[in-house]
Amino acid sequence: MSLKGKHIGVAFTGSFCTYEKVFEELKKLTEEGAIVQTIFSNAAQTLDSRFGNAKDFVKKAEELTKVAPMLSIPQAEPIGPKGFLDILVLFPCTGNTIAKLANGITDTPVLMAAKAHLRNNKPLLISISTNDALGMNMKNIGLLLNAKHIYFIPFGQDNPEKKPNSMIAHTNLLIPSIEAALDGRQYQPIIQ
Repeated sequence: MSLKGKHIGVAFTGSFCTYEKVFEELKKLTEEGAIVQTIFSNAAQTLDSRFGNAKDFVKKAEELTKVAPMLSIPQAEPIGPKGFLDILVLFPCTGNTIAKLANGITDTPVLMAAKAHLRNNKPLLISISTNDALGMNMKNIGLLLNAKHIYFIPFGQDNPEKKPNSMIAHTNLLIPSIEAALDGRQYQPIIQ
């Protein structure tokens, strides 16, 4: 399947340690000819970390996609009524965002984008990045694994010795995961 001309939303949450890989994959999407709309959570657009400055990440996203990022709930809400995305990817998706999504909380631009997009029965793809996937957040991941129109980029433990509950998506599987989700399928195997 070609992604040329596909309208793909890429929603950033605060897992800053993954941004380098996320931007590599974002570049590949644009090279494939996808039309990419980025959305930034409140944390992603305001918090600086040892991995970089928030304003630089927002600027880099706009430079790569040639489209201004959505930075507010009112900007993200029209995703639903206008239906302009073929797929939305939460990339990366923190445990906090997973928990809120699983429990119907819509208090950030990313969560509004997800809610708005799902009302159109279109695929939502999650790239998990959380230190408590095998802890308190497992129940939320389980809920989302069983939800209609929600798919996951395959994931696994990233450091079982030092962080035994932590799991992270294999971001290099973004494009095949998008292709499968657009076909209504979960890319397999989901846990690697």
